[in-house]
Amino acid sequence: MKVKFSVLPLLALVMMVLPIIPQAQAQETASAPTITLDKTSLANGGEITVSGQAPAGAQVYVEVYAADKKVRANRFDGKKDPKTGKIPYKFYLTHEMPAFYKIFVPKDMQPELDKAKAAGGGWKYSEVLKKTGANAAYSEPAKIKVDSYQATIMASILGSRGTLLDPMDEKATKSESMKLVKGRFRSVNNLLGASVETTPEGAYTAKMKLRKGLAPGKYNVIVTAVTARTMDGDKETVKKVKSEVASFENKQTFPTVYLGNAGTSINLLWPFLLTLVISIFGVLMGAGGGFILNPILVSIFPALPHTIVAGTVMPTVLFSQGSGIYNYSKIKFINWKLGIGVGCAMLVGGFIGPKLTELITLDQFKFAFGWILLVLAGLMFWQTTPGYLEKNKKEQAILKEFKKRAEEAAKGNQ
Repeated sequence: MKVKFSVLPLLALVMMVLPIIPQAQAQETASAPTITLDKTSLANGGEITVSGQAPAGAQVYVEVYAADKKVRANRFDGKKDPKTGKIPYKFYLTHEMPAFYKIFVPKDMQPELDKAKAAGGGWKYSEVLKKTGANAAYSEPAKIKVDSYQATIMASILGSRGTLLDPMDEKATKSESMKLVKGRFRSVNNLLGASVETTPEGAYTAKMKLRKGLAPGKYNVIVTAVTARTMDGDKETVKKVKSEVASFENKQTFPTVYLGNAGTSINLLWPFLLTLVISIFGVLMGAGGGFILNPILVSIFPALPHTIVAGTVMPTVLFSQGSGIYNYSKIKFINWKLGIGVGCAMLVGGFIGPKLTELITLDQFKFAFGWILLVLAGLMFWQTTPGYLEKNKKEQAILKEFKKRAEEAAKGNQ
C-alpha cells in the first residue's frame, strides 16, 4: 500500500507536465516566419520583393533556388592537402545542382561580401557563409548527391573518371557541395546579396534582383530566421525557424533560349552574328574558327561554363569546316595524304581533350588557352617579317602557283 501511495504524486506530476510539452511545440511552430512575394512571375529576370514577419530580434536570411532546373557541377581536387602533404587527385561530380542558387543576407553584412570580392578568385564560400551567418540558411545544395572518384591522369586518357569511391557522409557531402556551388557560380555576387532589412519587431523585407539569362521555370524562396547562436569551443549551435516555401516563375520568349547543360539562357541573335564574322576569318586561315570563337564566348558570356563552350564549339565548327572543305577541294588546295595523316592524330587528341577538360578550372583553361594563342600569334607574326619571307622564296613560289590555280578555277566556273 505504501508503494501505491508514493506513486500517486508522481503520476499527478506527469499529468501536469504532459500538456505543457505540446503547448511549447505549438509556440515554436507558430514563431516560424511568414513569407509574401509581391510578384508571382518575372519576364527573363527582374526584381521581386519578399516580405513577412519573423520572431522579434531574429536575423533573417532568404534562400532562392531554381526548383525544376538542375545542372551538372564538377571539381577536381589537385591541390596538396596541408595536413597530409599529399595531393588527393579526387574528382567530385553531381548532376543535381540547382541552375540558380543565391542567399540574401542582412544589409549590415555587406562589408563581409566586399571583403570576399576583394579576395578575387581566392575567396572561400564556406567562410563567407559562416561570417555572414548564412550557413544557417544553406540547405538546398546540401541535399544533392555528390559522387567522388579516385582519379588518375591515365584513367582520364582512357576515358574514365577513375574509381568510384564509397558515398560520403552527410557532413562531408555538405562541405563538398559548398565547393561545387562556388565552382559552378564562381562570383560572390552570383551567390550572395545583402538586401534584407528587419525591424526590431521582426518585420522584414528583401529585394531580390535576378539578372537576365537565368533558367526559366519555377523558383522557390525560403526564409530562415535565426533566433539564437551559441558557441561551445569551435562548435556553433544555431536555433532557427524556417518559413513555408513560396514560389514564382521566370518566363522567357524566343530568341532567348535555355541551354540545359549550361544552366543559363542566351539570346541567340548575338552568338549568330559573332560566329558569322569569326567563321569568315577562321576559314581564311584554314580553320573552322573555333580557336577564335572559344575565348570570345568565354569572355563575352561569362555565365557559360568553359567546359560547355569548349564542347559546343566543336560541332559548330563542323559547319564552317564542311563548307570550307568543299570550296578548298574545288580549287585543289587540299592534300588528302597529309590531311588524313594529321587527322588520325586529331582523332586521338579529340578523345583525350574532353576528359582533361573536366579536370581543369576556368582560370587554368584561360591561362593555357591564352599562352597557346600568344605562341601561335608570335609564330604567324614572325612568318610575315621581311627576313623570314626572303629566306622562304620557295614558299612564295608555291603561294603564287596556288593563286594562279585559284584564278584559273574561278575563270572556269564563270
